[in-house]
Amino acid sequence: MHPLEPSEPERTIGARDLTTWRSPVGRWLRRVFGALAERVRNTDLAALLLLGLAAAVAVGGTVVAGEIYAAVLTDTGLALVDQPVLDRMVDIRTPGLNAVIATFSATGGTLWMTLITAAAVTGLCLLWKRWTPLVLMVIAVTGSLAMTIAGKRISGRARPPLELSIPPPETSASFPSGHSLNSLVIAGIGVYLLVSHLVSAVARAVTVTVGVLYAAAMGLSRVYLGHHWLTDVLAAWCLGLAWLAVVITCHRLWLTQHRDHALGPRPEPNPEPSPG
Repeated sequence: MHPLEPSEPERTIGARDLTTWRSPVGRWLRRVFGALAERVRNTDLAALLLLGLAAAVAVGGTVVAGEIYAAVLTDTGLALVDQPVLDRMVDIRTPGLNAVIATFSATGGTLWMTLITAAAVTGLCLLWKRWTPLVLMVIAVTGSLAMTIAGKRISGRARPPLELSIPPPETSASFPSGHSLNSLVIAGIGVYLLVSHLVSAVARAVTVTVGVLYAAAMGLSRVYLGHHWLTDVLAAWCLGLAWLAVVITCHRLWLTQHRDHALGPRPEPNPEPSPG
């Protein structure tokens, strides 16, 4: 099998077939993607085109979200939750806890996150003899970085006061939290890749739990350190989850189209008749 073609484990998560679309929206997306793939005569190119369009929409959405976010904070006082939360974080700080959380938070920075992700992706590519981990991760991270940069440039939101933050200080805009957004996307793609290859339901549950806890802890660590407001982190989580949904949906469409070419189109499941 060519390393760019989908393998059998990629198509399922436990008993769930990722190439089966049960919702009306899913079936509509399947038809649209199938038509695009036939039009360009290349499933891989169709997936890249769809992802490119989705990424442009995501970045545009981030810009709009930044504008709305700033207006909402100004007009409704939503930011009133930020200062009390930061004050509480300052109250519970200890030298030992500061060191532990600062070290953990550093794993979500550019250097360490790049090294850790590169090592993990390389290991999965070699283990599975597939390019899927690399391709999905590059696409996901490129999109999340673009969203982070766009959001920071548009919002220009000031970070918490330096006297309340733990060194080293951050200089870029506060919205959205790049550590929170990018770590969620990277952890999410990693979990998605792993659960499709894990046979044990317990192992899948543990993997999902670890991924969720890591992303949550990374976001909260940024608030604890005084590098971000809580609302920066909440917004980053929302943006990251939305982008994850886009990337995973596009991957499922790609899997479906490859399966249809190999086996012939599968009839779409009929909605269950309503009782009575």
